[in-house]
Amino acid sequence: MPDKEPFFRGRRLRSTPGLRDMVRETRIGPQDLVQPYFVVENDPQARQEISSMPGQYQLGREALLRELEHPVGQGLRAIVLFGVPEHKDENASGASDPRGVIQDVARRVKEAYPELTLITDVCLCEYTSHGHCGLVQNGHVLNDATLERLADTALSQVQAGADVVAPSDMMDGRIAAIRRRLDSHGYVHTPILSYAVKYASAFYGPFREAAQSAPEFGDRRTYQMDPGNRREALREAEADIEEGADMLMVKPAQPYLDVLRTIRERFDYPLAAYQVSGEYSMLKAAERMGWLDGTQVALEALNGIKRAGADLILSYFTAELLPLL
Repeated sequence: MPDKEPFFRGRRLRSTPGLRDMVRETRIGPQDLVQPYFVVENDPQARQEISSMPGQYQLGREALLRELEHPVGQGLRAIVLFGVPEHKDENASGASDPRGVIQDVARRVKEAYPELTLITDVCLCEYTSHGHCGLVQNGHVLNDATLERLADTALSQVQAGADVVAPSDMMDGRIAAIRRRLDSHGYVHTPILSYAVKYASAFYGPFREAAQSAPEFGDRRTYQMDPGNRREALREAEADIEEGADMLMVKPAQPYLDVLRTIRERFDYPLAAYQVSGEYSMLKAAERMGWLDGTQVALEALNGIKRAGADLILSYFTAELLPLL
């Protein structure tokens, strides 16, 4: 028997690309990623780049169908849609309109790309004149009165073809309200992806430009979570599971990897993480300045999110990275 090595030779398994790939512990494939899209109502052919999110666009419904051709051909499996309506009012009436922007484009996407898993955002902020995620009275965001509007919205989206609804509003009780509404109309098999753990984050800035959803007064700290809290995330996730959520989400991803890991270890449910607009924009800005290799840091960031426990990642890098996966 040869003498035992005096130290661990970890480099033996790093010496070639084939070996490194063979022993890789964390892998990301197209099935792990979801590409978000912003759909505008007023111009079917619109393709306007979002200034704070280079490479991302506000798209008209016809432009979106064209935009999907290439990534679907490269393996895109799932998308999430955010609507940018032409009309807004205090009651967010456009959110549940059967002829609304998301309902219309959902029907078109499912007809053109039936193999895609279509996730729709359930929230009122894009549709309210004040920009808050719920109905407002005397300067206060109403919780219980908002639940019916969210349930209306989810039902209309499913009727239009959504495979999964994803409530992002952070109203208490909205999962139960949506589950009851869907079940009572026969949609017992439609899953709910809950934004269970959504923080009041400064990383959402570019999204508010993209979705034109910045609140006109105050902020969202009375309903989105305080960034300093981790134990509260467990309560929020547990409550949504009890109300009927099928999948959970942590948002944002990178600044909350510890929370993502905590949720992963506590709950045996499919877990998503949202690599939000600010995370994307920072990396894109550094890439444009020549400070970082944009592709490599994007892949590294996604690996970190997956390694922390995410089964599914919503990322604006999805379509760009598909050829490498």
